[in-house]
Amino acid sequence: MSNFSQPGNIFISCYKRLSPYLAEELRELGYETEHITSTGIGLKGTLNDCILLNMKLRTASQVYYEVGRFVADDPEAMYDAAYLLEWEEWLHADGYVSISSFVQHPSINNPMYANTKLKDAVVDRIRAKTTRRPDTGPLLNKAVVYLYWTDTEGIIYLDTSGETLAKHGYRLYPGKAPMLESLAAATILASRWDKESPFINPMCGSGTLAIEAALIATNRRPGLLRRNYAFMHLKGFDKATYMEAVLDLEDEIREVPGLFIHASDHNREAIRLARMNAEKAGVDDYIQIDQFDFRRTKLPQPGVGGVVFLNPEYGERLGELDDLVIMYKAIGDFLKQECTGYIGYVFTGNLDLAKKIGLATKKKTEFFNGRIDSRLLEFELYSGTLTDKQTAAPTAAESDELVAED
Repeated sequence: MSNFSQPGNIFISCYKRLSPYLAEELRELGYETEHITSTGIGLKGTLNDCILLNMKLRTASQVYYEVGRFVADDPEAMYDAAYLLEWEEWLHADGYVSISSFVQHPSINNPMYANTKLKDAVVDRIRAKTTRRPDTGPLLNKAVVYLYWTDTEGIIYLDTSGETLAKHGYRLYPGKAPMLESLAAATILASRWDKESPFINPMCGSGTLAIEAALIATNRRPGLLRRNYAFMHLKGFDKATYMEAVLDLEDEIREVPGLFIHASDHNREAIRLARMNAEKAGVDDYIQIDQFDFRRTKLPQPGVGGVVFLNPEYGERLGELDDLVIMYKAIGDFLKQECTGYIGYVFTGNLDLAKKIGLATKKKTEFFNGRIDSRLLEFELYSGTLTDKQTAAPTAAESDELVAED
C-alpha cells in the first residue's frame, strides 16, 4: 500500500465560525465528519482524499494528515516521540521541509523552540536512516510538518496544503481592507441565494464577494487556480493522479445561462482591481462591474432567490464614524426603497452602526473578520403591497433590539 492510499485521520482547519459551512461542503462532497470544532473538522481518509479536499474546499484553511500522537511533559520527550516516526517514508532526504505549530505547554515559552525540536527530530531520523538530510526553513511551498501540542498530549501532522487554502489564488490585487476569500464564500453559503437569480453587490471593493458568487454558481473550484500544494512534495505523490483530479474539476464546471451578477463601487481604483481579479478567476464574463455610488444601482426583477449583498466599511479599519452613520442610514433607505422583492444582506463588524440601517433583521449570522466580531444581517425586503407595519421603519427602541445579542 502506497503512502497516498493509506487510511488515517484527517483534520481540516478553518477560521473561527466557518466550520458549519465547511461541514456543509464536506457533506456535499460525500465525506462523513467525525468531530466538529469551532475551527475545524476531523474525518477519516487518505492522502489521495487530501488531494481532492485541498482542491475543492472553499472555506478551509489547511488540510492535515495525522502521522503520530504522543504524550510528553517537556520538549525532550516530544523530540523522542517524533524521532520514532518513520519520516524517511514520508519526506525526501534531499528535499525541503518546514515546521509550523500550535503549542500551549508550560515548558514552552517560545513556539519557535518547539518547532526547532521537532525539526531536529525529523532531520536526525532521516539522516540516521539515509545518511542524508533535507534542507529546512520557513517557506511553505514544499513539504510541511505541523505540530499540535496542548498540555501533555500532542499530534503531529503532514500539512498537505502548505500555503493557506483561505486565499483562492485570483486576488493578486486585494485593495483596501479586503474580505478573505474563504470568509466571503462562507457568507454566500450562509445566505439564501439560489445560485441562479441575480446577485447584486454594491460597494464591491476589489470584487471578492461577486467573484466568489460566480465561482460557486458555476462550480469552479479553488484548485483550478492553484498549481502547488505541500502534498506534491511528499514521497509517493503521483502527478498523474493529481492531473486527473484537475481534469475532473474542469469537467464539473457548469454553465448557468442568464446568470446575472452585478458589482459596483464608487472608487475607480476598486473597479479596476475588481475587473482584473474577475478575469484572473475566469468569471469576468459572468460579472458586470460598474463605477457608481450604490444608491444608483438599478436592480432587475429577481424572481425567487435574488439577493443584494453589501459589505460596507465599519469604522475598525476604514472611514470616519460620523460619515459611516450617514452611510448606514442611506443603506437602509436604499434597501427599503430600491430593493423590494430581494433578500438583503449587510456584513458588518459594527453593531452600533448596523442599528442605523433601520430595518428589521430576519436573521443574524455570526462571523469573525480577522479578529473583528462580525454579523451577516439578513433583511426580507417586502414589496409595497404588504401592510404598513411590515414596511414601516422600526421605532428607536425596536431598532436597538435588531442587532442585540441573543
